[in-house]
Parts: sequence; C-alpha cells; structure tokens
Amino acid sequence: MGKEQSPAAPKLDSDDPPPGLPQVYTSLSRSQLRKLQLLVGLSSTTSTLATMIYLPLLPMLRGQFHASAQAINLTLTVYVIFQAISPVIFGPLSDKHGRRILFMLVLALFALGSMGLAVSCAVDASGSSYAALLVLRAVQSLGASATGRMLGPIGMALNLGTCLGPVTGGIIAYTMGSPMWAFRAMAIAGLVLLIAVGLFLPQTARLLVGNGADPSLFKWWQFSWLTLAKKHIQRPSFYQRKSHSLHVITNDIRSKETNQGALSSSPMAIESTASGPVPTKGFGVILQKTGLDNLIECLRIIPHKDTILTLWLQASSYAISYCFMASIPDIFRDTYDFNEWQIGLVYLPRGIGIVIGSYCTGYMMDYNYRIVARRLDWTIDKVKGDDMFLFLIELARTRGTYITLAIALATTVSYGWTAQYAVHPAVLLVLQFLEGLCVTFFYNTYGTLIVDFFPDKPGTAAATASVTRCVMAAAAVAVLEPIVDVVGQGWFFTIFGLWSAVLGAAAVALLRWRGLRWRRERSGLPGKIPVEVPRKVEVSK
Repeated sequence: MGKEQSPAAPKLDSDDPPPGLPQVYTSLSRSQLRKLQLLVGLSSTTSTLATMIYLPLLPMLRGQFHASAQAINLTLTVYVIFQAISPVIFGPLSDKHGRRILFMLVLALFALGSMGLAVSCAVDASGSSYAALLVLRAVQSLGASATGRMLGPIGMALNLGTCLGPVTGGIIAYTMGSPMWAFRAMAIAGLVLLIAVGLFLPQTARLLVGNGADPSLFKWWQFSWLTLAKKHIQRPSFYQRKSHSLHVITNDIRSKETNQGALSSSPMAIESTASGPVPTKGFGVILQKTGLDNLIECLRIIPHKDTILTLWLQASSYAISYCFMASIPDIFRDTYDFNEWQIGLVYLPRGIGIVIGSYCTGYMMDYNYRIVARRLDWTIDKVKGDDMFLFLIELARTRGTYITLAIALATTVSYGWTAQYAVHPAVLLVLQFLEGLCVTFFYNTYGTLIVDFFPDKPGTAAATASVTRCVMAAAAVAVLEPIVDVVGQGWFFTIFGLWSAVLGAAAVALLRWRGLRWRRERSGLPGKIPVEVPRKVEVSK
C-alpha cells in the first residue's frame, strides 16, 4: 500500500500477465483457501492433543512403568522443553525450504513418536522402557509443537484440542485398559493428517513459488500429490532436471523483479533485513543452519528491562497453569477416586474457560486501546498504524491486569487448600474454569505486548516468549511433586500464587511507569517525548 509498482518484466511466456498488471497475492481461490485453513487447523490440533491426551494417562503410566509421580512428571518437563526448542529449530528451516516439506516432516515425527510410545507401553516395564518413554515424548513434542506453530496457530482448532484432548485420552485409556491405545490413536491421527497434507497442501511460501500461479517455479516435490496425479507430473531425469532448473532460475529472477515491491514490504522481508547481513562462511553459517542463531537472537531480547517484565507476566501464569494440569490426575485419582474417563472430563471446565477467555480477550484489548487513546487525546491511525514510540501502549495492554492478578491469586490459593481438604470436587471445577480465563488473559495480552515492543521482528519476539514460558513451565512441573510431598497442595499453590501475583503487580507498575522511556532509549531516542510532538495526530485519508 502506498508503494509504486516496480516496472514489469519482459513477457517471457504466453501465460504471463500483461505488462504493468500487478499480480494477485495468491492464485488460490477463496474455496481453496478455506479448505487449506481447515486442514492446517486440524493439523495444528496435534500440538494441544499431544499434551492434553497425555494428562489423564499419568496415573496409569505410573503403574505401567512402576515409576514415581515425580518420574512421570519428568516426561511432562521433557515435553515442554522440546516444545520451547522446536519453533526455534523449524521456524528458520520453514522460511528457507518452505512450509509443505517441513509440515510433512513434523507430522511424520509426531506419528513416529506416537507409534514408539505405543510400543513402549506394550513391553514389560523396565528401566529401558522408561528411558524410551522420555526420548519418545521429546520426539513427539518436536513434531507436535512445530506443527502447531509453523503455519500460524488456528486459535479455535487449538482450543478444540484443549477441550477434547483429555476427554478423548481418558475415554480410550478407560475403555481399553491401557495407555497404549491412546498413543495408537495419536499415531493414526498423525498418519491421516500427513497423508491429507501430502495430498492437498501445495507449497505456499511466496519467496519460493511466488503467488503459486506459475507451475514452472515449483519443484516436483512442492506440488501436492493430487496435483501430481492430475497433471501426470513425474520426477524428471538428470538432464531434464538441469534444463528445468535453468527455466526455474529464469522465471525466479522475473518473479522477484515483478514482485520486488510486495516482497520488500512483507513482514518476513523486513525481519530478515533487520537481523543484519546473512553469513556466508565460518561459524555464522553453522549457527544459521542449526537454528542456533535464532536462539541467540531470542536470548538477546530477554535482558531488556521492559521485555523481561512482560515475559515474566506471561510465563509465570503459564507455569502455574501447567502445575494445575499436572496436579489434576493425582488429586482426583487419590482424593476422589476418579477413573481415567472421569479425570479426562475434569479438564473440560478449564478448556471452556480458555475458549471463552480467547474470545473475550481480543475484544478487551481493542476496548482498552480505544479507552487509553481517548484519555490521551490520541486519534487512532487505522491506515498507517500508530507510532509506538509516541503512544503509551503499556497503559493499554496492562489495563485490567491488577484485577486479573487478584482473581488469579484467589483462584490458585483456593485450589490448593480445596484439594488438600478434599472439598466437594465441584468447587475445584469452578476454580479450574477461572484459572483458564486468567491464564488466557495473560497469554494473549502479554504475548501481544512483547510483539508491540519489537514490531520489526515479531517472529523473534514471539519465539522468545515461547522459549521463556516453556522453560519456566518445565521448571515448575519438575519441582511440583517434591514440594507437594513436603508442604502439601495448599502451601504449594499458596507460595506459587503469591510468587506470581506479587512480582506480577510490581512488573505492571514498572511497565506503566517507565515502559515508554525504556523503549525509546533502547531505540536511541530521548527517553522523554519532546514537547513539540503533538499527542493528537491527523489520520491520513
């Protein structure tokens, strides 16, 4: 928008658009886009299903492998750690090689990991089987987590997995009498989705195939299998492949010239430019190929004062939420004598809270933004977007946080003591619903704020948030059982609730007080907004 079109390239083929006619963003029809969105949404559920189906199985796995609760909780810790690592590894690879091939790879990893888990449950419990359980959960996490993030999470599909995953896992385990069948179900789902992606999902990365209208830009494996079958495209021989590569290079140069303006204004192009020159030799190449350069870039973001406070607000609530989920099987199995099916149903109130929270938080953030803009006498620029170095975005995003922190603290403390004194389980279900609402508020609101801080590299900012919250959740789950054994459920959740709420309130106060100054100083601007800069700006028509 607002950029002049680059001169049209010479017409090379009869199928090329007339000179001067801008290409459409994608050659896919609306119907095709909707079908692909549905397919990606269903595939994205593997991220939440792999987590949520597993939770009702924890008591059964403890008996299957003759392992302690802490040892089984360690499998959750391993899963969450690899959940943090996978976007850092697969994100850059998907940008370079395209989404289709990486999407199929991670679905294959998910299916293979699930098959391995099913096999490990079928053999006699031993030390080697428990070690296999740890390793295979890591493999499953790599596949599931990357699938849920690579093409952008489809919110409703992920929430669907949050609600239905525990119920599905509980029903299968209770009916079949073994966790093996739950893993088999995940393996079957992974294979079905892998075949569906292979059949219907073409390469969609614009940096590789443009808008998808020119078949000569595709390599043979970038077509969907259905397209290959329809057009009878076979893998060319060696000499044909050389000729085809020359044709691809010629068309790729033409495509880049024609779409230079569109590609240079894309978020992906901006982020790659902002990250600095691409290394061509030495240690930098090793870092780039392994994805470690992405991890280093994430670590560089964390030490900034406003960043670490924002990450804390999101990660601490996420860690407590994971403790809620990990504690449910033990509480309801040992205290209330629930079976696997009933334990799966116990997760439903929390899932419903997350669904409602996801729906409401978006409206709440927009409302808070408008309220703060009105109080600052600021006219929202819906065309170009507001200048975040002049607008107090911290006031808008943190609005309502103190109340939510108080609700989250009351919910967490009440949950611990209610479980310890075996109060009616209905009370625990209500508290889980409230916890789902609160964690969704912090997850969405402060995930958005961290991207607001780094608009030139939103992918890196989002990956930093993912790494931070997953590492903190892994640590919290690792210490859950040892601390509960010493102090009990009541004091554990009281300590963690106060830990999150008190430090969270301090973080909000600092963000509201100094957030804008820190952001401006980080970008080399004066900490204070110059007096001559008007708060109210005219919106360009």
